[in-house]
Amino acid sequence: MKLATFKGGVHPDDGKKFTKDKPVQTYLPKGELVFPVSQGIGAPSKPIVKKGDQVLMGQRIAEAGGFVSANIVSSVSGIVKCIEPRLTVSGAKIESIVIENDGNYAPIQGLGQYRNYEIMSKQEILDEVKAAGIVGLGGAGFPTHVKLMPKDPSKIDYIIVNGAECEPYLTSDYRMMLECPEKIVSGLKVMLKLFDGAKGVIAVEENKPVGIKNLEELVKNEDRIEVCPLKTKYPQGGERNLIYAVTGRKINSTKLPADAGCIVDNVDTVIAIHMAVCESTPLMRRIFTVTGNGVNQPGNYNVKIGTSYAELLEASGGLKDGVQKVISGGPMMGMALATADVPVVKTSSALTCLMEDEAAKYAETACIRCGRCAQVCPSRLVPVKMMEAAEQHSMQRFTDIHGMECYECGSCTYICPARRPLTQAFKQMRQAVMAERRKKG
Repeated sequence: MKLATFKGGVHPDDGKKFTKDKPVQTYLPKGELVFPVSQGIGAPSKPIVKKGDQVLMGQRIAEAGGFVSANIVSSVSGIVKCIEPRLTVSGAKIESIVIENDGNYAPIQGLGQYRNYEIMSKQEILDEVKAAGIVGLGGAGFPTHVKLMPKDPSKIDYIIVNGAECEPYLTSDYRMMLECPEKIVSGLKVMLKLFDGAKGVIAVEENKPVGIKNLEELVKNEDRIEVCPLKTKYPQGGERNLIYAVTGRKINSTKLPADAGCIVDNVDTVIAIHMAVCESTPLMRRIFTVTGNGVNQPGNYNVKIGTSYAELLEASGGLKDGVQKVISGGPMMGMALATADVPVVKTSSALTCLMEDEAAKYAETACIRCGRCAQVCPSRLVPVKMMEAAEQHSMQRFTDIHGMECYECGSCTYICPARRPLTQAFKQMRQAVMAERRKKG
């Protein structure tokens, strides 16, 4: 069988061995929980509670601040301690609602109540997804209810569940395929009800054979759903790459997946849709991986949003002596942390703890014009030319050679024998170009 894939990409050590066989365990936080009002793409949410308020688990504490924005829900019961700027993974301080956990986890009325999505209208389903505060849990954080409302629903041909989980070390989606695959299928069915002419495709990399088998068994009698095995390659889970691998259709940075007749959502996002619509449960938790050779007890956790990263490290036995780098996310697209005193948010996925800092082991040298960066670029760009533009601080040159098509997957940096910080330079250039465009209106 020919496996679906895309052109380019790399094959880093997947690092899945640390946690792929570790069942998800529930972690209940000990201290205060911190809820930044900005937890994804779009406008910050607006707090609707104040200091001293008593809140319940599942209660909305901030409402969407615009069309592209999402509600925030308390994952515990307790007292609002304060609303103030708190440090986040990015290194920036963001206005946050801080709740003192009372340890009772007293729920709002109706939390967890079963609902039959089949008798719900499309608008009722969309309303529940919006109320639940769901955003893309694969990393981007785009509000899910907005994604499910394209201009012309009749033109959506595919609902693609992104089960690639190509980022090295991460195993949370894989564990969900093993432990609750029925929720993935249920969430996809809910989505398919919104799009009468669409087909559901669950796309999974071939290095997850048990996950593929579980899902194939569940959908064997489903006319509108199939499982699509993918070639194991990074970044197979990139939205553009996935759409091309599954459908053969291409999009660029100026287009949305809906322009190619597709809607793409990560495995955990689809589970969150099931929980919101079928179990009356808003987005309050993340399935989170703590992994790498730098932590004593790697594992997968069901963790409440707002929990401190430091608590999760403690629950994993703490860091080993001599650990060199701790990354929020995976080693390819994650962000190195200076401190673990930051909260889990909707877009959090993992802590990768490494005994060696590969990036620091080798000194950067001059480009040798080998062309490997261009060979592996999934966007078919020429990183060596983009780097020249970045070094010259030429935004015009950078955009002329399509630098804005880069989505910072890190493949070029990974393969570069000269150890040049390509992705970092491109990230800075893209931010500069976008800032300039906003300035010009």
